[in-house]
Parts: sequence; C-alpha cells; structure tokens
Amino acid sequence: MAVAPALNEAPGFAAQTDVANAVMAYLGRLRDERRASRHTLDGYTRDLTVFLAFLADHLDEAPDLAALGKLEPADFRAFLARRRNDGLAASSNARTLSALRGFFRFLSREKLAENAHAIALRGPKLPKPVPKALTAEDAAATLDLDDDKPWIEARDRAVIALLYGAGLRIDEALSLNMDALPLGETLRIVGKGRKARDVPLLNEVRAEIDAYLKLRPSVGGKTAPIFLGARGGRLRAELIQKRLRQLRVELGLPDTATPHALRHSFATHLLGSGADLRAIQELLGHASLSTTQRYTAVDAERLLDIHAKAHPRGR
Repeated sequence: MAVAPALNEAPGFAAQTDVANAVMAYLGRLRDERRASRHTLDGYTRDLTVFLAFLADHLDEAPDLAALGKLEPADFRAFLARRRNDGLAASSNARTLSALRGFFRFLSREKLAENAHAIALRGPKLPKPVPKALTAEDAAATLDLDDDKPWIEARDRAVIALLYGAGLRIDEALSLNMDALPLGETLRIVGKGRKARDVPLLNEVRAEIDAYLKLRPSVGGKTAPIFLGARGGRLRAELIQKRLRQLRVELGLPDTATPHALRHSFATHLLGSGADLRAIQELLGHASLSTTQRYTAVDAERLLDIHAKAHPRGR
C-alpha cells in the first residue's frame, strides 16, 4: 500500500526536499511499523501539508529541516490562530497538533531536527464525552497506536481488542492473570457479582494478545497479571482511558471513544448484524435482559421488528 496521498499530489504542499523526504519517511513508518490505517495516513498527510503550506507563507519561503528546528512558540500560535480563523473544529485542531507532535518526535529520534516547542504543543480541551456506540470503522481505528516502547503499544492494542472484540469491561480485561493462558476459542471471565461466563475469542483478538505476550516483560508467575504497567504491577484502567483520549485526538475520533464505548459498540454492532438479544446478554454478563436493552440503545421500532421476525405468530 502506498503512503497516501503522495506528497506531489497533495494540494498546497510546500517544503524543501529534505522536509518532503522526512514527511514521507514518517508516514512510511506509521504505515509499516505502526500499521496505521489509510484513514490515519490521509489525515496526517493533510495536516502536515497544511502546516508546511502555512510556514511557506509565514516564513516567505518553503521550509527546510533547519527552519523547522528554529520555529518558536509564536510561530505555532500563529498557525493555530490561522486554523481557528478558518473555522476548524476544536477536535480537528487537536488532531492536527497531534500529527505535528508525532512528526517532530520522529525528526528528533532520527536526529534530523530538534524542536522542543513542537513536542510540547498542547491542544484545546475537548468536552467530556457522552458514551455511545462508535461506527465499526472508528472502533477498528482505535488499534492505530503509536508508542516509543513496542511492548506497551502491543499491550494497549491487546486490551482494546478485548474491549471491542470480546465486549469485556475494562476491569475484567485488566484483572486477567497468566493462569488464563494458553488462550483457546473462549475465555473464562469473572464479572460483576463474581458471575463467571465464557466469552468467545476471535482469531484477531487472540493474535493481538499473542503479539503482546511475545514482547511482555518476564514478570511473575501464573498469578501475575497478563497486562502489566510500566513498573511491573497490574495495568491501571486510567492508563487505557488516557490512551483512548490521545487516540481521539490523533485519529480524529468522536469524543465518545472510551473503553465503555468500545464494549457498547461490541454489543450494538452484534445487534445490528442480527444477533439475538439473549445471546448478547450472556456475552456481556448482564443479569437481566432489560439491562442489555438499555445498554445497546435498542429503540422501540427495532424491538418490534425483532419481535415480529422471531415470534411464531409474527412469522
């Protein structure tokens, strides 16, 4: 898959050859090592193109790497002011800042340019999200992670895969210990009220967990947590919540992309594909069907349609 779109095809792209090559290398790394989606690559290409076009106008010449290293906070503030004047939404502006931070971190790691001001950029505070289901595309995009430590990136991908691919609560995923291994087609989960249930595991979910286990530090025995924090203890839910907040900005996802929303999306997408409410109830570990109905936001029309198709008198 080619990096998309090619820079010479991106409208308004303006930069010296060394910067163009660096942008291509950065996008290539996102694609090859971070497995970024086409959606992410398109968005980051647009963000960097707009920024470099602004600099060409702001500096009266297309920037080179040396110029990027000399940018001051006032230059970035001027860029943000231009974006606000253009009517860019706060969430889109925040994503653009994330693209810039990622690019300048790449320049620093590759010893191409150093600019601490760019890496310290902070975007606008976004309104507190209201949990609701994501689209299937947005839910899948939450796996587009970027971390300097490969094992932490793999860990977070595995946790997110369990939330969306198996419908686990965040605390259920993080409570798993090494004695749950090796993974089979189902995973025994102990949920609220110490109620146990067997959750099917998709091949893709098992693959993400296996990829993490290959990189996981060797800490503890069978009773040790599967998902470790950076210091070797059990991973805390707040860190996954923080990771998803970062992803909302980096990928331009809706403010509702939370750990709870991924579980919610799991149930909603199953229902939308024709799954039985009772089956979803069992998968989620709900004590009553009424809880499942509220959780999946099933409206009266949808329930009537299910009833008409399922009831013997309705057929």
